[in-house]
Amino acid sequence: MHEAEVGAFGDRGTAAERRHYNPVQKEHATFLKTSEETSGERTLIEVEVAPGGGTEPHYHKTYDEHFEVVEGALEVLVGEETRNLYPGEKAVAERNTLHRFRNPTDGPTTFLVELRPGHSGFEKALKAGFGLARDGRTLSDGTPKSPYHLALLLEWSEIRLPGAFTVAEPLFRLLARRARRKGIDKKLESEYCR
Repeated sequence: MHEAEVGAFGDRGTAAERRHYNPVQKEHATFLKTSEETSGERTLIEVEVAPGGGTEPHYHKTYDEHFEVVEGALEVLVGEETRNLYPGEKAVAERNTLHRFRNPTDGPTTFLVELRPGHSGFEKALKAGFGLARDGRTLSDGTPKSPYHLALLLEWSEIRLPGAFTVAEPLFRLLARRARRKGIDKKLESEYCR
């Protein structure tokens, strides 16, 4: 799957346009297939995560997340099970299942993440989040400094966080609505999601 996907991008943009870097988290993400290119069937991204890097536990309500390690090792929590994956090994976090990934090694790890069905909002949130980090508009953990930006990224990606963040979901929805009324969403898109 991987080699065929990485081939020529044709009219879908150059490799440089499809590759994004987050200097705060030291992650690269390359869009191999977008939701638009697959008629909504899937989004496929190659991710290179730095040692110790990864995500906090979260879940998605409308799509499954498939992980396949290409190089290195990836620690994946799915539900209550934590597994270390190595090249060629896979794990699936079905929708509404708490999950996270982390690079437990001293070197970079490369893996594929596939969203089924594809999710253009996740794609947009990743581009904008990486762009904000690149421009120094995030905290040291990669969280946007602007609560409006954070609310939009959470809404676009449909990321749900457990615990205290569940109580704050109505506030994030309110902030996202205000951001749209103020045109902050369009500005963020024009800056980072071309």
